[in-house]
Amino acid sequence: MKVIPLADRVLVKIEKTESKTASGIIIPDTAQEKTQIAAVIAVGTDTEKIKVKAGQRVMYDKYAGTQVKIDGDEHLILKAEDVIAIIE
Repeated sequence: MKVIPLADRVLVKIEKTESKTASGIIIPDTAQEKTQIAAVIAVGTDTEKIKVKAGQRVMYDKYAGTQVKIDGDEHLILKAEDVIAIIE
C-alpha cells in the first residue's frame, strides 16, 4: 500500500526501541518509553512548511501524529510543525 501525505504532513516510520538493557533485563513493551525518532518515508506538497526530505531521520514531539499501520509496520503521519529536529 502506498500512502502519500497531503499539505504540510510527513509520513514517518517509527524506529523500534531496544527491549533489553545492557545487563540483560528484558523490558516489556508496556514499560518502554515511546520512541521519538523516526525515518521520513514521504512528505506532503507544502514545500514552504516542510523542511525535511524522504530518507532523513527526525525527532518528533512525543504525543504527535496519527498512528497508521502500513504493510504490518507502524508509521506516523505528522504535521511539519511536530518535527523538531533532523538527526545526522
